[in-house]
Amino acid sequence: MSKVTNNGAVSATPSTQSLADVPTRRVSGRWISFFALSWFGVWIAQLTPVQLLLPLQVEKFLDAADWVQNVLGFGMISGIAGAFALIAYPLTGALSDRTTSRFGRRRPWIAGGTAGFALSLLILGLQTSLTGIGMCWVVASTFFCVLTAALTAAISDQVPVNQRGYVSGWISAPQAIGIIAVLVLVTTLGLGTFGGYALMAALLVVLSLPFLLLIPDAVLPQGIVAPLTLHSLLEGMWISPRKFPDFGWTLLSRILVNLGNAFGTSLLLYFLMYGLKVPDAEGSLILLTLVYMVFVIVASLWLGRLSDKLGRRRVFVFGSSVLQAAAALILAFIPTVEAATVGAALLGLGYGCFLSVDQALATEVLPDQLSRGKDLGIMNIALTVPQAFAPMLGALLVSAVGGFTLLFLVSGLTALAGAWAVGQVKGVR
Repeated sequence: MSKVTNNGAVSATPSTQSLADVPTRRVSGRWISFFALSWFGVWIAQLTPVQLLLPLQVEKFLDAADWVQNVLGFGMISGIAGAFALIAYPLTGALSDRTTSRFGRRRPWIAGGTAGFALSLLILGLQTSLTGIGMCWVVASTFFCVLTAALTAAISDQVPVNQRGYVSGWISAPQAIGIIAVLVLVTTLGLGTFGGYALMAALLVVLSLPFLLLIPDAVLPQGIVAPLTLHSLLEGMWISPRKFPDFGWTLLSRILVNLGNAFGTSLLLYFLMYGLKVPDAEGSLILLTLVYMVFVIVASLWLGRLSDKLGRRRVFVFGSSVLQAAAALILAFIPTVEAATVGAALLGLGYGCFLSVDQALATEVLPDQLSRGKDLGIMNIALTVPQAFAPMLGALLVSAVGGFTLLFLVSGLTALAGAWAVGQVKGVR
């Protein structure tokens, strides 16, 4: 007889064994290509607003004499969106774990997340008030969580352990390509606010369709997983670090490293404009992003595959965290465009490796394979929430000392703390 676990899932029986088992069949190049295209569209739609469109939109509305006020306005919107992500990620994961649609468990959530995200971006481009901008970005970010929670769960559902580092690299490589591609498109085409958001929305939908329509998704039979209740959801949100220490240390490491990375990158445009006072801040941002992109792609794909081959995760995550810390500390002590270029290379090398290998590590420390969507949703909080809160916290650090040195010091030290945390993981090499 099936037994309900404290995560709201049903323990494995002959009828549930295939769903609970870790996949062993390798995914094809076609699967990986469509997966990468989906993430390309996701990162285009998420990071271009964060890096360029949303800050400029907020700054245009506030028209504040003190640029820190503009950053705080942007940071407040990002922080509210991050608060919603705390709920959206695990809730979406838990619901997709229980979805019995004939289209599969994850596919309906990928479809709904894509459509909602795209529509929210279009409406965001029409906003002329700070309240409207904030509300639309919160909604867009929530749909981003819905979409990416389902996409990341597909790795645990379908990808064998010895292929997860390489496949996860195709989450981070499209991120780097997407940022530079659309920054160049938006600036060279001279698109206005609505035009920029419309382009993001269109690319998101078009690039998501191949994976959504052509990749099979296993159908969950009725009655296999217990229905979701408020009690089971709240109980499942807490995964005891004492009982599952590797999950706890991996989550803590993710939070710290991503927070360190966000401190170092989320205010980069403002650092160029007001810290280094470069004549063409947007052009310099594109150049630094290009350097970053090259190293992210190399690190995420090559080092992700190398970690699969060696069967080791921790040493790669530890080393990548140290590289990110080094990049931030260089900017703290040598605030020049040349140093920023070196920092972009180190950051790309470190973050590219971190995104691919740490994602693979996260899939190997999950407490319950039947609730992996929910558990990975909790893990994904560590990717999105630091990015959401970093602009506001970073602006407060800059405001406190009247410069960017403290910001980059905190960025480096936070990344180093993340390296220490991943060193405490014992169950994965």
